[in-house]
Amino acid sequence: MLKNLLSTKLDQFVSPDIAILILRIGAAALIMTHGIPKLLRVLDGDFSFGDPIGIGSTASLLLVTFAEAICAVFVLIGAFTRVALIPLIINMAVVVFVAHADDPFSRKELGLFFLISFIVLFFTGAGKYSVDQKLFGK
Repeated sequence: MLKNLLSTKLDQFVSPDIAILILRIGAAALIMTHGIPKLLRVLDGDFSFGDPIGIGSTASLLLVTFAEAICAVFVLIGAFTRVALIPLIINMAVVVFVAHADDPFSRKELGLFFLISFIVLFFTGAGKYSVDQKLFGK
């Protein structure tokens, strides 16, 4: 057992697909805790929001809501994962490098963690336990 814990080969300890599944579900579920309140706000007709890239507060809110609520659901179930990750990666890049550009690192940590997680998932894909696997195979 200790030998397996110290091994550099991930597949001797746990399947890489299980690791991808945990990261995919965890990151998607956590970003949805930010997206669902925004979606509810949009449904209530409240479009007040920041405008970090100069496209207007309504457009900014709709794009962020689309990424954090709708795209996150696709990532959660592993459907069209890489396509769904593109808006999430762009969203987190804007959050970290534009909206919070002048903030201390402590305000950027969460956004950076999401950004890194989404980039890793973009490179790995949804993994074996996903709708993508069922639809497209290997």
